[in-house]
Amino acid sequence: MRKVGKQRIAACLPMLLTVVSCTLLLPERFAVNAPVASMLFGRTIDAPSADQITSRFELPPGFGLSLFANGLGNVRWLHPTRTGDLIASRPRSGEVILIAGDQDGDGRSDGTFPLLSDLNRPQGLELYDGWLYVAETDAIGRVRFDNESRSTIGDFERIVTGIPGGGNHWGRTIGVGPDGYLYLSIGSSCNACSEDGERRAAMYRYKTDGTGAELVAHGLRNSVGFDWQPGTNDLYATDNGRDLLGDNFPPCELNRIEMGGFYGWPFANGDRVPDPDHGAGQESVIRASIPPAHNFRAHNAPLGISFIRGNRVPAALRGAALVALHGSWNRTQKDGYRVVSLRWLPDGTIQEENFLSGFEVGGNVIGRPVHVVEGRDGAFYISDDYAGVVWRVAYGEQAATDLSSINRVPEADRVDPLASIPDALRIERVGQGADLYAAHRCATCHDPTQAKPGISVKRLDQLTGRYTLTTLAALFATPPSPMPIYPLTEDEKHALAVYLLSPTAESDR
Repeated sequence: MRKVGKQRIAACLPMLLTVVSCTLLLPERFAVNAPVASMLFGRTIDAPSADQITSRFELPPGFGLSLFANGLGNVRWLHPTRTGDLIASRPRSGEVILIAGDQDGDGRSDGTFPLLSDLNRPQGLELYDGWLYVAETDAIGRVRFDNESRSTIGDFERIVTGIPGGGNHWGRTIGVGPDGYLYLSIGSSCNACSEDGERRAAMYRYKTDGTGAELVAHGLRNSVGFDWQPGTNDLYATDNGRDLLGDNFPPCELNRIEMGGFYGWPFANGDRVPDPDHGAGQESVIRASIPPAHNFRAHNAPLGISFIRGNRVPAALRGAALVALHGSWNRTQKDGYRVVSLRWLPDGTIQEENFLSGFEVGGNVIGRPVHVVEGRDGAFYISDDYAGVVWRVAYGEQAATDLSSINRVPEADRVDPLASIPDALRIERVGQGADLYAAHRCATCHDPTQAKPGISVKRLDQLTGRYTLTTLAALFATPPSPMPIYPLTEDEKHALAVYLLSPTAESDR
């Protein structure tokens, strides 16, 4: 393997993120090993079968696993209601939905219902004082919510605007703390860079009416999940370490958030280790940074964290935290893809143990956990944005493997997503899109005949029927890793989407 010069790497870095444009043999630090089934375009796979549930998944003794709801697509954040339902966000479709609780006693949701639509990448959710709060990529909004009728009341009102949106880390997470303030986490726009201003890679808090913005902490690359520890009210947040520094560095982090604290990014990684690209000359800043409270393995991608507040679990788990490890993509061997428990030991150390594993076995991935919440019934509900399901884990219950009665969303009828475009414009846009596809060398990542040796190809099969012209064009603004954000105009996004959805593109591939 030949060495790659720093200048050449810097020149090619945007494309290296998807391994598309630089004609190099890439060393291990640039490994791309993402899950199958076109993760690059956010597609979900079929829900696991009953055989997979019984043969692959492992839990601590006494716990049972069931598939609570499926057909949910890109389901991300969950919030339980006091009447036993779940509210869930689906960022890629711009929706917030209600997943009904189990009223008939079969251990499965009784159905799903829409709550909000036409939102801009909604992710974080909070219920507080009669309001449903939703964090979009660039705003926080709220609407009145009635638990008993399972419905919103009145109009959705954006109370915080001007949040920097999009970027590599576009998801926003919110939560009301014990102090009555509304907390917001804003991820970085990039893998590793110096941000323009302090409103990225940071946590803020507001009064619950959206006023009084105050910086809580910064230097947090992408703290997707956070929660307050019962008894101490200490705030803990997960953080995803940067990519492209090899399989085993840097660690992902759990940080204890202190008011005004700086947590190192982009100058340092892990326990004050200087970053090879941004650490030089920042020695005093690095020394003043706060090291992690706990290290996760590199590229495990810890997302949602929830402390266990109920007592329907064994004594050893009471007061522990459950963390969803979404799983690696920038690693030669996949790692993560599980839910772990964190226990605070008397000496102050934090012990990490597997809680739910089996999403990845031998490199084969059938799910990616995102968020864990404790329901009103004492069970734990886990969102999975890869299988498009919500799992239910309950102590003292057997695993539910009879999936015959589970609520299933019928597959959408296949229609021509380009039917509304006049023929002349359609022909023009197909040509423009083909030129863009070629100019950005997309085929070297999506066409097996043009991919570099060792690259996992992300085929763009069957886009029609899974995307509309609007949803596919919108995906280019905030694409999932490892796809970079190209500086496309709205017309260019539209043209590329038209091309990808056209029969011309199907025949080209």
